[in-house]
Amino acid sequence: MSILRNFILLGAVVGIFAAIPAIYQQNPQAFDGMLRRVLEEEAPRDVAAPVKRAEPLPGRKVRIPSDGRGHYSAEFKLNGRTIHAMVDTGATFVAINESTARRIGLKLSQSDFRHLVDTANGTTAAAAATIGNLQIGRIFVEEVQAVVLGDEALSGTLVGMSFLNRLSRFEMENGALLLEQ
Repeated sequence: MSILRNFILLGAVVGIFAAIPAIYQQNPQAFDGMLRRVLEEEAPRDVAAPVKRAEPLPGRKVRIPSDGRGHYSAEFKLNGRTIHAMVDTGATFVAINESTARRIGLKLSQSDFRHLVDTANGTTAAAAATIGNLQIGRIFVEEVQAVVLGDEALSGTLVGMSFLNRLSRFEMENGALLLEQ
């Protein structure tokens, strides 16, 4: 079953990256803006800016306030380990780097990095993985599909649609992202 899952994951990643040239040809300004946004996300954080915390709500809901750049980031638990991550509705999967993968107990070998993906930092090898559980507040999702990139290709963690699609809803509301399971 995991081989089939890996092929599906690989197919989705290849499909996404195959569509990039067509999207660029149709609207180069939008693509350039998206690329600029990705590069800004990789920029070092302003240490003087206060970090806003996610607010648990009654039931299985969480509100994540936006930061000064309009991004939604919070402390998540991946396999029980607290990891600072940014929610990215444009990311198909949760994306983590090798250091985070080791920290949350994923065992990967160099042969697992057999999928080539294009990132803002160039083409890099990626590994398909499954995170046992991902949690924020009382929201708890098991078996979340992820991609693992090298530390040089990804400096942080992105929580993408492989997590968000498992929720009953997520929406932006009054300058915050509301997640509900």
